[in-house]
Amino acid sequence: MRQAFVALAVLTLSACATPARIHDEAQLNRVATGCGLALGELIQDESEKKLLLLIRQDVTAEQRSCVNRWAKRNGLKMVFVEMQFPEG
Repeated sequence: MRQAFVALAVLTLSACATPARIHDEAQLNRVATGCGLALGELIQDESEKKLLLLIRQDVTAEQRSCVNRWAKRNGLKMVFVEMQFPEG
């Protein structure tokens, strides 16, 4: 009985630990434009697959929320990088 319980616990926990996958540029661009961002403002770090970076100068709360919902559904951690680009 105890072995069955342990096996069930292991299976349950392993189902939650899905490995992160790299999303291609087209997928990230669809998410970006769907959340009101420009192409290329969402990138996924290949060395740290669980990180999704949003790089934008003036991101709104709605845009952050939209991208964060998608990231959570896909097992990713959002990183917001706010940059000041030179004018010109």
